[in-house]
Amino acid sequence: MSPGKLKKPLLALNRIIGHSSAKNHMSKPKIGDIDQLDDERTKKNIQKIQEKRAKEYQVEEERKLMIQKRSEEEKKWHEADGPEIARRYGTQEKEALAPAKSLQALVNDYQNIGKTVSFRARIHHVRALSSKLAFVVFRDQIETVQGVLSVRDGVVSENFVRWAEHITAESFVHVEGKLQQPPEEIKGCTIHNIEVLIESMHLVVPIDEHLPVDVHWIDHVEVDSETHQLESLASTRVRVSNRIAFLRTPTAQSIFRINAGICSIFRRYLEDKGFIEIHTPKLQPAATESGAEVFKVNYFGRTAFLAQSPQLAKQMSISADFGRVFEIGPVFRAEDSNTHRHLTEYTGMDLEMAIEQDYHEAMQIIDGLMKEIFKGIYGKYRKEIEIIKTRFPHEDLVWLPETPIIPFKDAIKLLNDSGWTDDHGRPALETEDLSTRAEIQLGQVIKEKYKTDYYIIDKFPSSVRPFYTHLDPEDDRFTNSFDIFLRGQEITTGGQRIHRPHLLEERMKKAGIEPLGMQEYLQGFEYGVLPHAGCGIGLERIVFLLLNLGDIRNASLYPRDPKSLPEHKEVVGRLPHPEADTIKYAYDYDHGATGLELPPVEKLIVNYGDATNTSWLDERYHVWRHKQTGAAIGYAEENGYALVMGNPLCDPRQYQLVIRAFLQDMRHGQDLRPLWLLVGPEVEEILGSKLGWRSLSCVAEERVSVDSAKKVAKKERQAEEAGVSIHEVPIGEPVPEHIREKCDKRIQDWKDNRKGKKQVHITEVRPWVDMEHRRYLWAEDKNGEIAAMCVLARLSPANGYQIKFALDFPGSPNGTIEALISAAIQMLAKAGVRNVTFGAGALPEMVTGGHLNGMRAKMLSHTYKTICQQLKLVNKSEFREKFGARNDLVYICYPFMGLGVSGVRTLIKFFEDEM
Repeated sequence: MSPGKLKKPLLALNRIIGHSSAKNHMSKPKIGDIDQLDDERTKKNIQKIQEKRAKEYQVEEERKLMIQKRSEEEKKWHEADGPEIARRYGTQEKEALAPAKSLQALVNDYQNIGKTVSFRARIHHVRALSSKLAFVVFRDQIETVQGVLSVRDGVVSENFVRWAEHITAESFVHVEGKLQQPPEEIKGCTIHNIEVLIESMHLVVPIDEHLPVDVHWIDHVEVDSETHQLESLASTRVRVSNRIAFLRTPTAQSIFRINAGICSIFRRYLEDKGFIEIHTPKLQPAATESGAEVFKVNYFGRTAFLAQSPQLAKQMSISADFGRVFEIGPVFRAEDSNTHRHLTEYTGMDLEMAIEQDYHEAMQIIDGLMKEIFKGIYGKYRKEIEIIKTRFPHEDLVWLPETPIIPFKDAIKLLNDSGWTDDHGRPALETEDLSTRAEIQLGQVIKEKYKTDYYIIDKFPSSVRPFYTHLDPEDDRFTNSFDIFLRGQEITTGGQRIHRPHLLEERMKKAGIEPLGMQEYLQGFEYGVLPHAGCGIGLERIVFLLLNLGDIRNASLYPRDPKSLPEHKEVVGRLPHPEADTIKYAYDYDHGATGLELPPVEKLIVNYGDATNTSWLDERYHVWRHKQTGAAIGYAEENGYALVMGNPLCDPRQYQLVIRAFLQDMRHGQDLRPLWLLVGPEVEEILGSKLGWRSLSCVAEERVSVDSAKKVAKKERQAEEAGVSIHEVPIGEPVPEHIREKCDKRIQDWKDNRKGKKQVHITEVRPWVDMEHRRYLWAEDKNGEIAAMCVLARLSPANGYQIKFALDFPGSPNGTIEALISAAIQMLAKAGVRNVTFGAGALPEMVTGGHLNGMRAKMLSHTYKTICQQLKLVNKSEFREKFGARNDLVYICYPFMGLGVSGVRTLIKFFEDEM
């Protein structure tokens, strides 16, 4: 396009922005009162931040010094002890571990007493009594064993004891020692009558610093002085929020052994009864029971639901003539219940079976199953149960050979006869469900009357059962269903299902469920299905009640409740390059640190940068540095203007301070007119609210959330069918020289092919700059020719990576570039990167910002639209939309009287000349 075609819109733009003719476009701009950026409040806030960050670095430095000091001390102690004793202790440097036996197995076999053994375990606790004696508690899953480290000539020195004292809890050690009987019973360990006389100990997996919560503490209990009951020092909340620490405790290890044991018995018992294990989908087209209790998920643009239970799939399997089926799998309930016995995700143990005469056939199977579980757990896991009792005291479960089966009406009568009333003073009703408080009271009544913790309540009201539950033929207010109770609380619901399709549809409509959404389910009944019954058992509920754990969260490996998975806030943790931290740099500068070197721009980009900042590595940009903070600002000098690109590279809390110093230098030192381009909302707010600059946006950062990136399956298939193969350089490895040469040749082909085409760019194609922070992919056609290239530049943790260059070389097969970009996004996803950006892209219409409105804004918007169409600025954005790119506005900011025709011409020339 000839320059003449832009003359008209540019002159119009000049008039709109504030100049009456093209003659005064070089007037001095009014930058604004820069001193406003130097307010005391901002200074004080930054000082507090600097002091906090300095303390963090001090702690980190102290940690490093401590590690170094330990290493030096260990070396010194070894030299003092001589080789004979020195070889008996210390830190193992090699990765390979020496063979070792299970500590659990060794200490549970009394024939090993008097033998020298070798084992590997965690350090649970170290207690030094003197310079010559220390007790080391070793932990191996459920077992804790006392080790005795005492000074003995030629075996253990005082330095050895001193070294052991400083081992951080939770470190792994390899130990050799003699098993012996202690002088008296050891009460603080699970093994009371065996200890280890330590002869050698080596650190094989060191822990540099103490855990936030100590495993020894989180499992500790004390007797309450008032109640005389055992009380855990750690609350349920602490155990949940420090899950790894809790799961390491012997208590948790015991709980989850029993958890696994229940599943094993469940599976074995049902297989012996002719059941087949099935695995049903957890994504459902409709709610199983009621729409208010399901989690909705986006299923490729359609709505699906996480399964409340495998109920429908179980019944369909019976229709498919499986006869008897069971499953152990996840169940999801969107109930906002924050109680001690509710989870939003739990493990369901479900079964379903065809019946011949009556649903009580299923009840008998389930009853036998539950008793087999109790018998198996108390028979095989007695040690684990006793460990748990030391933290969660309880009596063993009591059950009867003949389980009491109590009709719901009779249970309500028992409850009311005991004097129970609800919170409003009303007795329980025969047609309403039992509350948790009512269940517990009823459990106490039944325990007194029947002397059992385990019983069944039959014939529940139809008002409290799902639509598929079979009604009682004699009284349709009730159902052929039952609940099984343990220690006064329900652990499973079971019963007969409706198997006649017309009755099922009627019940669905009454429950507010649209049959049209469940055609696959209904089809199984239309094809004919035998009468059937089954149940769903909550695994965590059984474990929680069987072991009296107080809260169901203690029975779940990683519990999920309504307060789990808090709303994610973009939190940037440790900087990738802590040595380029501008907050710390400013603190050091203020406190007179000597030998300070400005952080490299490349590292600042990785700490703080966005896509625009990567352009500063091009030769045409000047990089201004702020000596007080180490911050950087990149700009290009054109026609008397400083074309500033992107946000300053520093901690955002330092923006005001850095911008003030930069503008002062532009005004007094460089005598350049600043135009600030492609900045984020924070910088736009500072320039607009503090300095009165005008702003507009006609450009957006085009970002893709890696988790929700769109697929380009058709294009990928086209590339695959054409024989295109995609290659990448593993992170940390250099690009082979022969690949670089091939790429350079193809880049030149690409440039030659684009001669005469005017395009807008802010950076040159220089792929081999800052290779330390870039990743490279390329596509080859079936002949081995490089067909496309993708270069990824690392940005700040919040921004992820930029697709810096995505070049489709001449003659590449159709779909190549799309397949290559898709592969790049997938590669980043595997690396845990959350965001990727294509960089800045033009918007089809202008958005006005601060101090720009009314007729001026309308005319400016119209002029921009004309330029945008003539230069076809949105072509790249349309391509990027294929991958689900979303727009984050970035702004062009300029001072009053600071743009004009000269400025616009300079901008367009600058962008066009980049190629």
